[in-house]
Amino acid sequence: MVISPRAVRDGFVAVAVAGSLALGVVGCSGGDGAAKENDKAVEAAQLCGGTALSADAAEGVEVITGSSRFAAPAEGSTVARAASSLSEAFSSPAADDGDICQVFAIDAAQSDRLEVTWELASGPPEGEPAPKFTVLPMGERALAAPDAGVVQFACRNEKLLGSQPAHIDVGVERWSPKEPEGDPEKLKDAYATVAHSVALAMAKELGCENNGGLQDRPSLDPA
Repeated sequence: MVISPRAVRDGFVAVAVAGSLALGVVGCSGGDGAAKENDKAVEAAQLCGGTALSADAAEGVEVITGSSRFAAPAEGSTVARAASSLSEAFSSPAADDGDICQVFAIDAAQSDRLEVTWELASGPPEGEPAPKFTVLPMGERALAAPDAGVVQFACRNEKLLGSQPAHIDVGVERWSPKEPEGDPEKLKDAYATVAHSVALAMAKELGCENNGGLQDRPSLDPA
């Protein structure tokens, strides 16, 4: 199963995240389902294009996965590629969601991965989130839980997206056979920080006016 912003949104009554079209996978797996030890290992800061994760977000990936070594990213697993696909989808919405990148910790099972996705939402977020989510004041709305996070922002850019703003969700979720381990509040902060960093990188890549209303640093205090 592949997460996208509709999958997260379905968990909180009307905030978006859906099944994604793979644009590339970060890492590969061996015959036993584990990331091969002899694959070239990279640091978290090198994932998702090498510019998508701030220092705090890279640390957040390590908190979420419990690892500091990751399988090398596949070609095309970048914010730049995702932004290009998003612009095409906005012009001709044959597909309105997709992968940004997938993260595999070295030695992790193939089923244990962190997925970062985008989705075009139909409008500003509505409804109340599910109880597991904390609402944060970032963009149009951000949500964080111990196993997922999402940031939605509005992007105005007439050159790429037309005269109407695009409402974009960036979702982060870990798919693992295990329950989240660690302090729930630290995990929430980690997911929110990663989602914010990638959303900000996406907004900059798209040339969104005022960076989609996203500040340089995440706002982790509840709204």
